[in-house]
Amino acid sequence: MTPDIHVACLCAAWCRLCDEYAAVLDQVVASFQADGLSLQVHWIDIEDEEALVGDVEVETFPTLVLIAGSAGHPVVRFAGPVTPQAGTLSRLLRAAVADAATGSPAAAVATEIQAFADRLARRVDSGRGRSSS
Repeated sequence: MTPDIHVACLCAAWCRLCDEYAAVLDQVVASFQADGLSLQVHWIDIEDEEALVGDVEVETFPTLVLIAGSAGHPVVRFAGPVTPQAGTLSRLLRAAVADAATGSPAAAVATEIQAFADRLARRVDSGRGRSSS
């Protein structure tokens, strides 16, 4: 069984690229969901959600954090900026799903990224998660 994958897209309300990327993200995630995979999208405005984002430095958009697991043990499968093409996102998601399904070890991530993943997982598990898909 494949665990849930949380796709956190760190964005800003003023960012036109983020607005354009929303359609790409929705399209790619919908294709994975149509195949029966459990993906949850979290569109996170880095200015409105400062407490959730914490010390994560977002230098460019779109920036994604892909997380498998729950509040007990969220595993970051990817964190960083991506090019805004559907193919790039599809490859990242395919790799994250495969790695999570096989339980392969995740690469070490910066402390602030893991702290963000922990906060997001706790928020989702408490039922307060904001999802867009």
